[in-house]
Amino acid sequence: MDDGVKNWLGKAAVAVGYDKQHITRTIAYREIDHWLDGIGADGRDALEISAGWKWRERQWGSFSEMNWPEHDICSEQLDRQFDIIIADNVWEHLLYPYRAARNVHAMLRPGGWFVNITPFLIRYHPIPTDCSRWTEVGMKHFLEEAGFDPERVVTGSWGNASAVKANLNRWVRTGWRRSLPNDERFPVTVWAMAQKS
Repeated sequence: MDDGVKNWLGKAAVAVGYDKQHITRTIAYREIDHWLDGIGADGRDALEISAGWKWRERQWGSFSEMNWPEHDICSEQLDRQFDIIIADNVWEHLLYPYRAARNVHAMLRPGGWFVNITPFLIRYHPIPTDCSRWTEVGMKHFLEEAGFDPERVVTGSWGNASAVKANLNRWVRTGWRRSLPNDERFPVTVWAMAQKS
C-alpha cells in the first residue's frame, strides 16, 4: 500500500473515532491536560524536553524545546527559567536521571511545575538507551530527593494486564477502545507533577 493511501486511511479512521494515540499515553494525557487546566497553565512559559507533538498544542505564553542531541538535560541547563517543564516519556532513557531532575529544578521559576511521564510495565526500548523505571512511590521520592517540595508532588498511573501483554510485541494504539480500565497492580505508565518551592 502506498503512503498516500495509508495517509488517507489514517485520516478516515480518525474522522470516524479511531484513536491513533499509543495506548500507554491516552489516560496520562487526559489526566495531565485536566490538571494543567486546573492550575491555569494557559499563558505560562513552558519548556518541553525532547519535544513531541502533544504539548505544543496548548495555549502557552511561550513554548520552548530542549532536544537531544543538541542539548543534554543530564549535563546542561538553558539560561532561562520556566513556569512548566514537561518530559514526556524521556526519563527512562537518561543515564543520569537525578542530574537531569536537578537541572530541571534549576530551570523552574519558584512555584513552577515539572511534569514527568514515564513507562513502567513496558518492554525494553533503547532509544538510544533504556535505563530506569519508577512506580508512583518511587517517582515521588525520586523527585523529592531532587529538590521538589514533598507536599507538592502529585502522582498517577494507569495500566492493566491486557495493556501489558499487548505491548510486549508491538506498540498498541488506543484504537476503538472507549473503556480503558485501570488495575493498579499493572501500571503501564506513571506520571508526576512536582512543584518547586
